[in-house]
Amino acid sequence: MKTIQRIVRFAKVKTFAFKCIAVGAALALVATACLAQLASTQLIGGRQTAQAATASRTLTVTLTAKRGRILDANGTVLAQSVERYTIVANPEAAQEFTPITCNDTTRDYCHEIDGKPVGATGAAAVGRLLAKALDMNAMELGAKMSGTGQYVILKKDVTPQVKRSIAALNLGGIVWGELSSERLYADGDVMGALLGGVNAEGVGVAGIEQMENEALTGTDGHQTYQRGNGGEEIPGTMTESVAAKDGEDVTLTIDRDVQWYVKKVLKDAKSKYGATWAIAVVQDVSSGEILALADSDEVKAGSDEAKMSVSRAVSETFEPGSVGKVISMSGYLQTGLHKMTDQLTVPDHTTQNGQTFKDSFEHGSERWTLAGILQNSSNVGMVLAGLNYTDEQRYEYLTKFGIGQATGLHLPGESTGVLTSPSSWDLRTRNTVLFGQGYTVNALQLNNVVATIANKGVKQQQSIIKSTSSTAGSSDATAQGKATRVVDEKVAADMMNGMESVAEGYSKFVKVDGYRMAAKSGTAEVQGADGKLSSIISDYSVVIPADNPRYAVTVVLKDPNGVFGGLTAGPVSAQICEFLMQKYEVPVSSPRKDAIPVTW
Repeated sequence: MKTIQRIVRFAKVKTFAFKCIAVGAALALVATACLAQLASTQLIGGRQTAQAATASRTLTVTLTAKRGRILDANGTVLAQSVERYTIVANPEAAQEFTPITCNDTTRDYCHEIDGKPVGATGAAAVGRLLAKALDMNAMELGAKMSGTGQYVILKKDVTPQVKRSIAALNLGGIVWGELSSERLYADGDVMGALLGGVNAEGVGVAGIEQMENEALTGTDGHQTYQRGNGGEEIPGTMTESVAAKDGEDVTLTIDRDVQWYVKKVLKDAKSKYGATWAIAVVQDVSSGEILALADSDEVKAGSDEAKMSVSRAVSETFEPGSVGKVISMSGYLQTGLHKMTDQLTVPDHTTQNGQTFKDSFEHGSERWTLAGILQNSSNVGMVLAGLNYTDEQRYEYLTKFGIGQATGLHLPGESTGVLTSPSSWDLRTRNTVLFGQGYTVNALQLNNVVATIANKGVKQQQSIIKSTSSTAGSSDATAQGKATRVVDEKVAADMMNGMESVAEGYSKFVKVDGYRMAAKSGTAEVQGADGKLSSIISDYSVVIPADNPRYAVTVVLKDPNGVFGGLTAGPVSAQICEFLMQKYEVPVSSPRKDAIPVTW
């Protein structure tokens, strides 16, 4: 019996031992597996895990290049980009946000609004904290941060001061500022559509901003570093840094003071004469540099209107009227067909090839020299003087003076006007081109006609860009365009003499005390909105001083009360000329002693 009991006890012990051994083996296997996994993590996957952690902290930030400035001829800033920030939030982080109550211990990193608890959690709390700094509705901000994702723009173009106020709200890792820039223009509508503007990406889309976009645009840089939980850079983790290269500054030939005054005068003239619009050009005679290019339109530079518009001073074309006689008469002299002293008998009308031409006023048969025909602006005299002036010669001198051709300024939206070939002229057009009708010009082209005469017959390439310069200080002057001789110096001198007699004829209305002027007025009937010749262009081109030419000025008015160019555009040009003489302290003129007779 005892033997049997011993056998049973031994069997139980043996079974228990086997169970213990089995459990121990299982635990050993688990431990071995854990050790193997730990070894794998530490020895095999450790580098990959570390790399993944580093990658999650690594950030590449774009360093935005600043767009170059646009300056006037004297260095006055007309357009510049200033430091601004785009305020960005992480919606997922915002939704998990819980404000920290302010007390003596948490004072440096707590959250409150005007000394009171925030009163909310999540995106709503972040919105309440930001509302005052961003000057936005708290609920609107909260809604922006209630979506999915980790990036949402809250507001663009905030100042550095606003960005600093947001940094003081202890919202690191939830809200931050990204550096950007804003384009500012100094003088509102003084240069308006001529300067143009940039789009949301900072690309020039109109005016000089568009024309010089390549020079003005910089090259962005970047930095790569690791950031902490608050979004801050971890010191010593910068792995790459490429500095941004700012765009070049562009210096114009425009003198801001002259541009401002001309703009003011044009606005006043539009109001005074009830004109639809007014345009003016001021040009340095010897260099071809444009000192002012303005119109009466009230368009603010950088505005949506400026980005979608073209400067009227560049785009508007018109028949020049009698100012065009300067071109034809120069051709008469240069080809040897006439001299300025040639004597003609001029009635107030003439019929040629079945076409009748009349002067603007009735008169008997006048004994005028060629200079007298110019002074009295006789269409009939121009037709009679041009009887042996061929169609090819008429076209040749129009083109030599730049009619129907681009000015070379490359301003966006520039219209070149219309000059058809002689083969398309009818019996009337071949004669109307002699006195400024039958073709169209822009104000820049017309002004360069009288500037060419004033420059002793040499046509300068007009320019509006003086130079470009980098932030490093290097400067590149814009290459001077090729000058071309249009007429001989003697021809130009005789034309200046005749134009001075024109100016003397208007001296009661158009004068600058102490200075001689050489000028030509124009009045042309043009097509109106009704499709008929119901509109008027009145213009006046003047050189001052006539005895030592410095500046050429052209003023153009559309549908002014008073009609005639010498009585409307003329006085406006005199205001501009007087300002130029005072600003640049030009010496007064010597008395005139060489006037070519206008009658015989």
